[in-house]
Amino acid sequence: MTPQVVVVGGGPVGLLSAVLLADRGVDVVVLERRLERSTRPKAIGVHAPGVRALREAGVLAELEGAGTRITGGEVGVAGRRLGRLRFAEASAVLSVPQHLVEAALERRLGELAPSALRRGAEVIGLAQDRNALRVRLVDGGELVARCAIVADGVRSRLREPPGINWRRRPGVARYAMADLTGPGDDVARLHFEAGGVVEALPLPDGRRWVVHLADRDPGDAIDAAGFAAIVAERVGVRLDGVPEPSVFLASQHVADRFVVGRVVLAGDAAHEVSPIGGQGMTLGFLDALALAEALPDALASPDGGDLALPLRRYGRRRRRAAMRACRRARFNMAMGAPARGIRLALRNTAVRLLAVPPMRAMLAGVFTMRGL
Repeated sequence: MTPQVVVVGGGPVGLLSAVLLADRGVDVVVLERRLERSTRPKAIGVHAPGVRALREAGVLAELEGAGTRITGGEVGVAGRRLGRLRFAEASAVLSVPQHLVEAALERRLGELAPSALRRGAEVIGLAQDRNALRVRLVDGGELVARCAIVADGVRSRLREPPGINWRRRPGVARYAMADLTGPGDDVARLHFEAGGVVEALPLPDGRRWVVHLADRDPGDAIDAAGFAAIVAERVGVRLDGVPEPSVFLASQHVADRFVVGRVVLAGDAAHEVSPIGGQGMTLGFLDALALAEALPDALASPDGGDLALPLRRYGRRRRRAAMRACRRARFNMAMGAPARGIRLALRNTAVRLLAVPPMRAMLAGVFTMRGL
């Protein structure tokens, strides 16, 4: 059967897009070049809008059983708590490892469209005309479809051929993270220390620790002992059994267009948002929801449907949302950067002000991704 929609990329956004479309009766195929799902630490936070998407996809109950809910946050410096936020139950953040999200979505897609996911299928090009889109594979094969959703990540090679530019946005910083098992609670803790932020985020069986590396040379390797030393130096917490940390550069980009003809970008292929604040995966889930609302009616119309209008509308709305998310993430990175002297005092004052009414409600809205 010739698919109506080809999804390039079998990560969380690509799989969610396929599930939502298949549930609406759309013939969909997912092409994923990886033969196996990666289990290395990636995103963990699904904010309230993303939780709604998982509920609609029919996988929320399974993931709630595998994850934990973050119901609030605390901000401190030098051992003092400067402020605290509590989230309403409907705004709690679901903390669940990305590979479990992918596994649940893959199983659900298998129920809706058993042969939709094709692993080992690498896409090398897209060609389109007025009537159809051709998806070319590295093995010489080709698929014809009405539309392609490109959700193959930040390093997508499918943006350039249709003339989509990848625009850098303000905000860049270097971090290291490590996941530790052990007892914990449902509160995210952010330590805005002079040397840079230290985050301790709830996991289902422990905590994810994240540290800002502004005072470290980019060429310096950060091993487990070095990571533990940074945490001990800044917040006085001794971490035992630290695994090898992951070092990453948080930067921000937004594609100048999300749609070119029958090609539409979603998730990290459309926008790279700093993971500090945990907004990237949820922002992509909102892309998937928007596409599931925009595409089925046009695809199902008797005359074949005109995709141009719903796709253009999707592109405008989701690009505006991505730009707002980048601005919020830039603020988060600036708040977590190293600060001393007057700048540190001013930041601490700002944190106190943000943690009291009425600013507290606004800040909770930002943390829970309202308006995106």
